[in-house]
Amino acid sequence: MTGNATAGNGAGRVTKVVIVGGGTAGWMTAAALSRLVPSGVSVTLVESEEIGTVGVGEATIPPLLDFNRMLGIDEDAFVRATGATFKLGIEFRDWARLGDAYLHPFGTHGRDIGGVPFHQLWLRQAALGNPDPGPIGDYCLSAVAARRGRFTRPSANPESVLSTLFYAFHFDAALYAKFLRDMAEQDGVVRVEGRVVAVERDAGTGFIEAVRLEGDHRIDGELFIDCSGFRSLLLGDALDVPFTSWKHWLPCDRAWAVPSQRQGGLTPYTRATADTAGWRWRIPLQHRVGNGYVYSSAHIDDDDARRALLAGLEGEALGEPRQLRFEAGRRDRLWERNCVAIGLSGGFLEPLESTSIHLIQSGITRLMSLFPDLGFGVTEIDEYNRVMLREYEQVRDFIILHYHATERSDSPFWDQCRTMAIPASLSAKLALWSGKARVFREQGELFTPDGWIAVLLGQGIRPASFDPLASALPADESARFLAHVRDVIDKTAAAMPTHEAFIAQNCAARTHQAA
Repeated sequence: MTGNATAGNGAGRVTKVVIVGGGTAGWMTAAALSRLVPSGVSVTLVESEEIGTVGVGEATIPPLLDFNRMLGIDEDAFVRATGATFKLGIEFRDWARLGDAYLHPFGTHGRDIGGVPFHQLWLRQAALGNPDPGPIGDYCLSAVAARRGRFTRPSANPESVLSTLFYAFHFDAALYAKFLRDMAEQDGVVRVEGRVVAVERDAGTGFIEAVRLEGDHRIDGELFIDCSGFRSLLLGDALDVPFTSWKHWLPCDRAWAVPSQRQGGLTPYTRATADTAGWRWRIPLQHRVGNGYVYSSAHIDDDDARRALLAGLEGEALGEPRQLRFEAGRRDRLWERNCVAIGLSGGFLEPLESTSIHLIQSGITRLMSLFPDLGFGVTEIDEYNRVMLREYEQVRDFIILHYHATERSDSPFWDQCRTMAIPASLSAKLALWSGKARVFREQGELFTPDGWIAVLLGQGIRPASFDPLASALPADESARFLAHVRDVIDKTAAAMPTHEAFIAQNCAARTHQAA
């Protein structure tokens, strides 16, 4: 059941919001509510210092810039406070085959001509082969700058090639939560320390009325936000919303995580290296490097995974590895009655494409656009669930693509991933690509055609042909155009400061504090 069947429209304003759980999800939600909801709405956040948060080193994607700007956050202050670095994309190693590497960069490849997508022109030139156009990444400023360790902020001038540069961040999730907590508390959010031991519901409607903490402390509310992580105390436990597992498509169910000392320069990209039973991440921060091994417990035991992680570190470990256990999937509804799940309480998709924080952000912004009154209308709740569940499925398909589009057969894990049946929605996308390299962005889809193109080509999935409209441009003219685009991008990247120099000049952390 969704919504309050007995309440009418215009039943009065929601004035009391209770957030259960802190961490990144809780404090992003609290900061957004405190800045964006009209006055007269109290926001209380309940968290326990005894309960750890999942966040380790976090990598993000470009939409986070919009969230920070929406809250009026000064970007340099945010980078300093969180030990952040800038991110131009993700490098994937050993995914298609052992020894391979490619970048999934943020931003665009080249520019379209006469309505013909750039990648179609590139494919046509590659088919002609003389001259060889080189890798498609040579036509993306974010990719070229990332490989060279360069960074600057993009230009607002749409005529400048610098306007095609897109970026995100690597940061310490605990420091980001602290940064947002300070902001939210200054804006009036009340934090209550305590562990939830009971959830009170109305006997007639099933709505949540209050949460009880240890020591019989009762906190009542009208709208409840579940940010309790994998425990899903409100949506899962109290409201009994079922969980749909996607483990048959995404078999990784555990991870070891550990920070290490920095070695060498600050790379402006995340690295994801495929391993025998999953993959290892490397996330460079100003004060340390975040590392992890995401793996399938059915294909490697915990001790071997831990040893593989530690053996792959570039610098000395700064502590003991911490294990996380999870299952890919999501709740059947993310908004039930007067409770909205934000973050891990609603679903989990492994961090391969750095979407965890984005899905938090997406849930928050869509809640703001459908913010309820006390009637909790079914129409708004159903729309929220429809849009959010669709986004989870779209992100799921993109992540499955990385596992399925491989030639690796060196371990049972990769044999399973390569040969598994995939969702019909992903099969349809692959069918469109395999013919004439068509890629379309569905309404509201997170990943752009450029992202799909980078991963498909990076993993060796070449289409049979290309758009016939690409042949309308004479071959010599097409070759000159591609050469010009590549030259401009090459020179622009060469003129950019190094990533490390940009941070030192603009936003170096004052203290190197590990969290």
